[in-house]
Amino acid sequence: METQPSVASHVADSERVQRGIQGVAGMGASVANLALLLSVWGQWSAVLAVAGVSVVLTLFNAVLAERLVPRIGRARAEALRMGINATGICLIGIHTRWHVLLWVFVPYNMLWYFGLDSWVRPRMAIYLVSIDGVALATGAEPATVLSFSIIGIFGYLVSEKRGALLTEKNLELARTHQELQQLHQRALEQERLSSLGLMAASVAHEINNPMSYVTSNVDSLLQDMRDEPNLSAPMKEYVDDVLPATLDGIKRVNSIVSDLRRFSRGDFEGYSSYDFNAEVRTALRIARIQLGHVRVEEALEEVGPVVGRPRQIVQVLVNLLVNAGQATPAGGVVRLAARNEGALVRVEVRDTGSGMSEETKRHLFEPFFTTKPAGLGTGLGLSVVQGIIKAHGGRIEVESELGKGTCFTIELPKVPALPPEKGSGGDLRVAGH
Repeated sequence: METQPSVASHVADSERVQRGIQGVAGMGASVANLALLLSVWGQWSAVLAVAGVSVVLTLFNAVLAERLVPRIGRARAEALRMGINATGICLIGIHTRWHVLLWVFVPYNMLWYFGLDSWVRPRMAIYLVSIDGVALATGAEPATVLSFSIIGIFGYLVSEKRGALLTEKNLELARTHQELQQLHQRALEQERLSSLGLMAASVAHEINNPMSYVTSNVDSLLQDMRDEPNLSAPMKEYVDDVLPATLDGIKRVNSIVSDLRRFSRGDFEGYSSYDFNAEVRTALRIARIQLGHVRVEEALEEVGPVVGRPRQIVQVLVNLLVNAGQATPAGGVVRLAARNEGALVRVEVRDTGSGMSEETKRHLFEPFFTTKPAGLGTGLGLSVVQGIIKAHGGRIEVESELGKGTCFTIELPKVPALPPEKGSGGDLRVAGH
């Protein structure tokens, strides 16, 4: 999952910066106008030109241009503003014979308008060429024109680079802040999942004790009734059907509780030899509640003993089975297959669910990437699954197509080459991607 700030937020920040700049720029323009007015004092035609044009430009820049922004957009409003300012500078220049103080406005206008849209540089070029052309045609000194044009061009380029750098830093800070918020949220979710695992282990332990009494008592009752020679027909039915079925159900409950206790343990698990098929059946029992709405098909060859961390292998299979169940609508099929392939074990978890797009598959094993609604997945499940498989020296692949289901394929060596001494980081009890 990518953490980009929204376009709307970036535009809003640019508008706030623009308004802040305009306040300072307005003060500078007023000071420059006053200095120019005083310098031509006594030349009344020039005074009237400076005063009249300055009032019009100030009014337009401060009020009218901003009111036009919501209607025609910032880019068009700026183009209009630059055109009117260029016209005003030319009018004042003609009446003041291009007084040197007037030339301050040429680079000044260029310094504080940058980065608004892709047409900023063309507008600046038209602005500068127009003023320079009129100035040279009406008697301005070429050296003065060249000097202030150079200042305007390179001053604008410097301010543009500085503005781009500040924008980049702001975006980087926004991304970092958003990433920190997401990491904080994920840490809270991990802590919650860890607490749920401990609670599940405690609940399983509490259930285990009374179930031991129930198992023992029902088994004893069945044996005593079998030893009784003179049972009535209804009681014989209990001995032959009811109590054996009850005892079988109790044993299934005990198996689930035992699986849950072992699966929820948080201590370090070393490499050991284990019955692979037994662990596959354990994963099926744990995931069964998430697969009640689909048909579960099994194709399990007898794999035999495998070396590894059995609890982590159960975690991998539970993750994949739960994901398959959540992606498959009612009446669909989830198929679990396992078979020997020489020194490898090949496992396939296939579903007839919604499938995944190419974009989703590219990010599938990234930490915190999830396609599920809030509360149904943290984006850690498949990342952890991949870590566990790699730690066992295996590999995992996915085939999926939108609307046609998904198939996860795992290949595990029966005996990993060099089992790591420490945990693989795959102890999170998460089932979600």
